[in-house]
Amino acid sequence: MQKKQKIIIGVCTVLCVGIIGAGVFFARNKEKGNKEEIAYVMSVSSMNNMAGTQKLAGVVESQKTLDIQKDTEREVKEVLVKTGDEVDVGTPLFTYDTEKLDTELQQANLDLERAGNDIENQKAQVAQLEKEKKNASEKDKLSYTTQIQSAQMDLKKSEYEKKAKEVEINRLKNQIENSTVTSEMKGVVKSVNNSANGESMNPYDGSQQAFMTILATGEYRIKGKVNEQNITQIVEGAPAIIRSRVDKDAVWRGTYTAVDTKNPNNNSNEGMMFGSGQDQQMTSTSYPFYVDLESSEGLLLGQHVYIEQDMGLEEREAGIWLDEAFIADVDKKPYVWVESRKGTLEKKTVVLGTYDENMMQYKIESGLKSSDYVAYPQDFFKEGVKTTHEMPENMMGMPEGDGAIPEGDMEMPEGEMIPEEGQEPEASVSEGEAAVE
Repeated sequence: MQKKQKIIIGVCTVLCVGIIGAGVFFARNKEKGNKEEIAYVMSVSSMNNMAGTQKLAGVVESQKTLDIQKDTEREVKEVLVKTGDEVDVGTPLFTYDTEKLDTELQQANLDLERAGNDIENQKAQVAQLEKEKKNASEKDKLSYTTQIQSAQMDLKKSEYEKKAKEVEINRLKNQIENSTVTSEMKGVVKSVNNSANGESMNPYDGSQQAFMTILATGEYRIKGKVNEQNITQIVEGAPAIIRSRVDKDAVWRGTYTAVDTKNPNNNSNEGMMFGSGQDQQMTSTSYPFYVDLESSEGLLLGQHVYIEQDMGLEEREAGIWLDEAFIADVDKKPYVWVESRKGTLEKKTVVLGTYDENMMQYKIESGLKSSDYVAYPQDFFKEGVKTTHEMPENMMGMPEGDGAIPEGDMEMPEGEMIPEEGQEPEASVSEGEAAVE
């Protein structure tokens, strides 16, 4: 549990810094010698929603994938399945053409028979030469010895050729008998490469692509994609929540794997985050990551889902929660700066409840409504200071004096996107994957 809390705290840090960074912005406009102070305020409801609703598109895929390569020296006669077909162990997938093998087998049998005849003749020849050598003169025995040795060499050569033909015949018979390739596992046919009879090459690394790919059924994982702007949000080992796109009550839990930076994808339609009122399409390189599930019960292969960071918000009490940085005088008489109906700041006393260490937030028992707007407390704040919901272009940094924060500390984290409530992103899926909602 302690390890999980540390991971959550690390994941939440970027988010919290973004909230605070946005909250501390203010401007002082000088016109005709008059100085105007404006406080930037944020919606309480948006701060309660942003942590739990940032979504990445995901798709359910098999935990195990079987790539089947065809024999490059053989031709495929017939493909017996198509993409999307369900297969079991032993299901015929495709067959090889055996016409050429049948011809080679016939020739090999003839060669084997010829080698057998040669062996018999050479054995008889050696026996005849040895018999004649016994009755030969001493002068002729040397010649017979030479002839016998030559005949014995020819015999060994023929015996070797016979064994080689027997091995070849067994190979040909085995190929003919196993000309139908069957599935080694239960699953679904993901793809069939019919281009150039399956001899397609990967354009990225030159490797041969699988002739057929089968996804195992039963054990699933979730595949998502991120790019350079949001890659830091995926922390290996951190908990994740998977949500159905059509059933808000359908939830699965899992753990993030490391981002696979070795297999980039330059498709600009993938690696998207959703929010800020519109989809934020990333045109930069995207990288895959996976979520290993505690249970995949109820998921369908190819189903589109949402992936969220598990901040522990599912288990905590319902109500209004506020970042501790927005609460002043926490230990004595806590209060927050709230926007009044007049569009100015006013001080409001609040009653604090449970403290969430992971999110660094307090539950507000009373004194604040979700419809309120609050400002990050500053030393120069006083009741009556004008407020704004929009961040003017000249709000680039803090003024000199107490409470000033360097310009670099006030920038929103790169890739941080705050989705609006009710935003419905569309998931992306790789080519060849069936979409199931």
